[in-house]
Amino acid sequence: MDSATSEKSIIALDGWLQTPAGVYVRAWEQACLDMLTVDIFGFNALQIGMPQIDALAANRMPNQWLADTHLPGPAQVLHPAGGRSRIMLSCDELPFASQSLDLVVLPHVLEFAAEPHQVLREVERVLIPEGQLIICGFNPASLWGLRQAAGRVAGSHYLPRAGEFISMPRMKDWLKLLNMGVSQSHFGCYAPACRTEKWLHRYAFMDQAGARWWPYLGAVYIVQAIKRVKGMRLIGPAWTKKPATASAGVPVTNKRREHQDG
Repeated sequence: MDSATSEKSIIALDGWLQTPAGVYVRAWEQACLDMLTVDIFGFNALQIGMPQIDALAANRMPNQWLADTHLPGPAQVLHPAGGRSRIMLSCDELPFASQSLDLVVLPHVLEFAAEPHQVLREVERVLIPEGQLIICGFNPASLWGLRQAAGRVAGSHYLPRAGEFISMPRMKDWLKLLNMGVSQSHFGCYAPACRTEKWLHRYAFMDQAGARWWPYLGAVYIVQAIKRVKGMRLIGPAWTKKPATASAGVPVTNKRREHQDG
């Protein structure tokens, strides 16, 4: 996917997120991100893309940024996520120093990026050791993935057309190559690919049933990974131990000599 196609795909995703299905996805992802980020501590956190949700709403880091790759729409300018100032950047060349960020969130960035591998490499570069990465993506092994595959043949797409959706096993392989260990993964949105709020509401019961009976077939997933550094280990406090003092003994030879003199 070239840069121009990637830009058009991201803009198409912005429009799709305003549909009933998009609202359905945003609600689940917002709840899951709030749960994951509330206990991640540090100083610097970054969300890239998808300003329609506030991925850092529950996080308490003092420095938080919302970044995107294209100019925001009028509604997003008036109401940016979390009231944060918005910065423009290129995902494959992040304007941050190496090992400077504690948390990076990528909501549906990799599947619409021109070079997703380069985006991951840049994120790994800017994360501190033991820094955390959270990725949101569409699951191709789901009812929505099947609907999208059928739409490519019939010419009627359910999700944005140019997105290259990445499966969970493939995503884990990419992260493993960068020494990023997956700590948690979650699937959600089990309703069929409906276009109206009425039918999505009718299939709401499938969210509970799917999470129990077919947990890996949710339409979207969220992966949390930690940057591992080889040869690094946490060192606890250096407790100083005083050596035990023993009383000096009298040489035996001295006692024997005193006995002979007596």
